[in-house]
Amino acid sequence: MKKIPNHVHLPIDRMPKAWYNIQADMPNKLPPMRHPVTGEIAPPAAMEALFSPSLVEQEFTQERYIDIPERVRECYAQYRPSPLYRAYALEKALGTPAHIYYKYEGNNPSGSHKLNSAIPQAYYNAQDGVKRITTETGAGQWGTALAVATQMLGMALDVYMVRVSAQQKPYRKMLMEAFGANVIASPSDTTAAGRAILAEMPDTPGSLGMAISEAVEVAMADPAVKYCLGSVLNHVVLHQTVIGLELMDQLDMIEEVADIVIGCNGGGSNFGGIAFPLLGRDLREGKKHTRYIAVEPSACPKLTQGVYSYDFTDAIGMTPALPMYTLGHGFIPQGIHAGGLRYHADSPILSRLYHDGLIEAVAVDQTHVFESALLFAKHEIILPAPESAHAIAAAIDAARECIATGEEKVIVFGLSGNGNFDLAAYSNYLSGNVVDAKFSDDQKQQGAATLPDYGVKL
Repeated sequence: MKKIPNHVHLPIDRMPKAWYNIQADMPNKLPPMRHPVTGEIAPPAAMEALFSPSLVEQEFTQERYIDIPERVRECYAQYRPSPLYRAYALEKALGTPAHIYYKYEGNNPSGSHKLNSAIPQAYYNAQDGVKRITTETGAGQWGTALAVATQMLGMALDVYMVRVSAQQKPYRKMLMEAFGANVIASPSDTTAAGRAILAEMPDTPGSLGMAISEAVEVAMADPAVKYCLGSVLNHVVLHQTVIGLELMDQLDMIEEVADIVIGCNGGGSNFGGIAFPLLGRDLREGKKHTRYIAVEPSACPKLTQGVYSYDFTDAIGMTPALPMYTLGHGFIPQGIHAGGLRYHADSPILSRLYHDGLIEAVAVDQTHVFESALLFAKHEIILPAPESAHAIAAAIDAARECIATGEEKVIVFGLSGNGNFDLAAYSNYLSGNVVDAKFSDDQKQQGAATLPDYGVKL
């Protein structure tokens, strides 16, 4: 039997030269976005008030491959290609016949996969002469990544950080500030949106939708400022496919074929990044060998309990309405430690693929997430981010199923970030202060009541 190495590294000259766009291979194309007020179909130009024209072009292109600019590849080369690890120690601890692999994205200055999109977003804005960017962040990984990227390319950055995450993760806030970002806890009194939210809900923990509303308001008020989003949109998922493209090459190097590909799922960029290149190949070849599983928190289960509907990406309806699985833009999830997964809706691309039955979704409880994270850390010597630990929990579940069946399946998951700034979350769990936050029928009804009604059935 061949011995597979503990880690598989691609030579730097095999780093992908183009991103992969699964829109070229989807059996059903995305429904159009719509004007937030009238519900009429909105043209791509409607996004240019917020985003770089180059990014808007990427948002709607149907081209299969988009060349990665040389300057972006130079920045990528500081930390890519990322390693693929065989989790031998975890396999032994579980007693599973499965082969468990993880693609590790936490070995860069920002500590997560978010840098893969932060760099090109900053690059295209810099090419357009933009000097200042505004954004939101949940747990802080995206804000940190964009702070790193804007420092690389000489730009200013304002980050609206969800209030509960700013309280839970002060060192993540400090890291963003160390890279030159101006960080504001959201909702704040610096915007009309923030002030309105605080007037109605002064004790709110905040949400990504609220933080997006504030960041969007600032960008829309100043033509010299552009907005960047860390997930959900098509161009963000596009940039993250560098992960899956590398993974395909690495699996080919060791002659393994993935039976199950798993990623945690907040807005969809991490899951899409690792899964879409492999799924796209399956679609082109007419195969259905691999299962693709998106893992979300049971406290924010937009795929497993949401509806496929038009909805806004922000909390107050300033953005165009997109076709997504959503819990309603008015939904405020409980303050779980996986702040990056506390988002009410999902990527339009991922939503369409889920609606068409091409990917699966599971929701997991916080206690299972932390149990799995610590089991992984003890044997693989990496403390994972709470978001990434959702993928670990599902991978362990799949590996345990193989014990019962005796199947030697190949399980691959995305370890999308390290937990070096999440020690307070682990401390809370070890102290018995983490409980399973449940999604209630009342929350479902309240969120659904905020959905726009354009009289369009998806």
